Amino acid sequence: MPPPPPPRAALRRLLPATGIQPIRRRPAPPPPADQSPLPDPYALLVHDPIDLLSSLWRRAFAHPPSTPFPNLSGYASRLDLWLLSYQRACAHATGSFPPRQAVPLPTLHSLLRLRAAALRRHPAFPWGASTHLLLRSPADTPSTVPVSRRKLTARLANAPPPFQDHVVQELLLLLLEPVFEPRFSPKSHAFRPGRGPHTAIRSVRSGFAAYLWFITADLTTVVDALSSDTILSCVEKAVSDRKVLSLLKSALNAPVRPGSVPPREKDLDGLSKKRLKRKVLRKSRKKKVLNEDEPKPDPYWLRLFFGFAPEQACHVPEYGHCGMISPLLANVCLNELDWWMEERINEYFRPSRHDSIWKEAGDEGCHNPSWPEFVPSSGREKTRKMDFLRFGSHVLIGVRGPREDAVEIRRQLMEFCERTFGLRPENSSVEIEHITRGIEFLDHVIARRVIYPTLRYTASGGNIVSEKGIGTLLSVTASLQRCIRHFRKLELVKGDRDPEPLPCSPMLYSGQAHTNSQMNKFLETMADWYKYADNRKKIVGFCAYVIRSSLAKLYAARYRLKSRAKVYKIASRDLSRPLRESTNNDAPEYSDLLRMGVVDIIEGVQFARMSSIPSCDYTTFPRNWVPHHELVLHEYIKLQDPKFFCELHKTIKRREISSPQDDVSKMVWHYKVHGVYDNNRVSKKLNEWRGNDEAVNGETQLLLDK
Repeated sequence: MPPPPPPRAALRRLLPATGIQPIRRRPAPPPPADQSPLPDPYALLVHDPIDLLSSLWRRAFAHPPSTPFPNLSGYASRLDLWLLSYQRACAHATGSFPPRQAVPLPTLHSLLRLRAAALRRHPAFPWGASTHLLLRSPADTPSTVPVSRRKLTARLANAPPPFQDHVVQELLLLLLEPVFEPRFSPKSHAFRPGRGPHTAIRSVRSGFAAYLWFITADLTTVVDALSSDTILSCVEKAVSDRKVLSLLKSALNAPVRPGSVPPREKDLDGLSKKRLKRKVLRKSRKKKVLNEDEPKPDPYWLRLFFGFAPEQACHVPEYGHCGMISPLLANVCLNELDWWMEERINEYFRPSRHDSIWKEAGDEGCHNPSWPEFVPSSGREKTRKMDFLRFGSHVLIGVRGPREDAVEIRRQLMEFCERTFGLRPENSSVEIEHITRGIEFLDHVIARRVIYPTLRYTASGGNIVSEKGIGTLLSVTASLQRCIRHFRKLELVKGDRDPEPLPCSPMLYSGQAHTNSQMNKFLETMADWYKYADNRKKIVGFCAYVIRSSLAKLYAARYRLKSRAKVYKIASRDLSRPLRESTNNDAPEYSDLLRMGVVDIIEGVQFARMSSIPSCDYTTFPRNWVPHHELVLHEYIKLQDPKFFCELHKTIKRREISSPQDDVSKMVWHYKVHGVYDNNRVSKKLNEWRGNDEAVNGETQLLLDK
């Protein structure tokens, strides 16, 4: 039987003699007086965030654009939207979108603290905080290595923006984007959902025919230097919520650490650019083992395509700690310019009675909708007209009139920027060019061709008269020099006039199947990018030639074949045959490995023949085109209005047209009253409905054929 344990008093007498102090449990510190206990987060997660955002989009599009949106704090206080913002920020940081049920309870408590800190007005939210963070990224691993004070200070000074800033920026983007989308002009195409470079190019093709003078304005310097007061004054015209405005104001006015902002390529000198390029190249060639939570890098074909981004799309504005909402704020400020240009367009319009088109100011179409880029140019008097388009901070204005009008519009544009934004653009950034010189926009060249079509019409007496006419045809072609310049920047070609392909060295250690599949994805993307260029076959064929020759040189170096001719002789023109077959009898050949499923099939490099390259897409752009999501929102708002159904019902009754529901109710009532099912009446109604359906289908097919 073991002896009984010694009493506590004996232990207290023994511990001082041995030098061991007893472990005393400290009571938990009381919560601060200004911090209330956190509520249960699971009791607050009661709504679907997609439904909340859908209701916000519906309210924003149904709200009149002339008055500010009244309340956003109700949406900003929803924990469901904060959780969605956290999930989107995690997708950017780790590459995976965490499920809603997989977010742990401590993270939800951190989101509650972050919400309380962001929505309070005093003190302001701590943007760019390096210590005492309220929410940490799931990719951050705790460091247990001791660091000196000097290294810690340098690390904090050069630390990137914290993860909690990205979460707040995501929330602001979710709240502000639906408020400003119905207020934006349809002439802007950058940093907006449903719009992009393709919509801008199609707008140029369908609406900029027969313009003689073009004004190209680069307002990048003006947009980058916008003050916080100017941005807030533009935002306050649409948002009246004080909490959201104070949060946005603190993001604009909070000081930014110089080390947290990466230097731009334009700010570096030649030697620094070379060093940075060597460092990036050395880092890309070095093998790296990814961590468990580290996002997978972009594939090589996608990085190649990003290198082909046009100059107008490369620059993204940055305002303080706004981050991803900076492009939206730039569009908000430049929206003033858009609507000012809309007024100038209506004032400048002067129709001519001798012109066969453009009888009204809002008439963007042509007499032949299937050929919108053709405009007849006969006669001395012509309609004076103007149109414009904006992609980010780049403005394109077309003027149909004398050059003096283009000079006056240029002067008014520069004065408007100085009056509204407090900055005047440089003279070299706003240029006037004639259509015959060719205007570069989004790596496409806008030009004009004069054609002489034969016009055939029936004169009096039924005689067919053939007469030579004259007109201008708008030409939108891809810039081959820009394409060569991008390839040279990616080190795939050398030379300008007669470019020579270089071996694709980044794919040196990849197999033939993987390399061909990567390059096929790149070529498919390039063919889609030049979808609306007149010389689509030529430019895509040049890209395919560069890629195929680069891969042939790579395979010649890898398999020691000495020349591209030997590579083409073995692997064929599209490089689809295997270049390495086993010569030993012990090892199976490629065909045997392919049959067993050990290796991948080798895809041939696409567009090896000009006939396989798709032609230019000449589909006409609708006159009043809107993205699909805006069309759905307008239709939904219209269907929710009871006045719309009353007017529709009155129209049906006025035209003595009965709906199918009324006919069915009459047949049911006739059956209940008489007890006999009137087959003749039913067959008659069925024939009427069938005839109406056939007529509608015939009209639809006729419209499609046209």
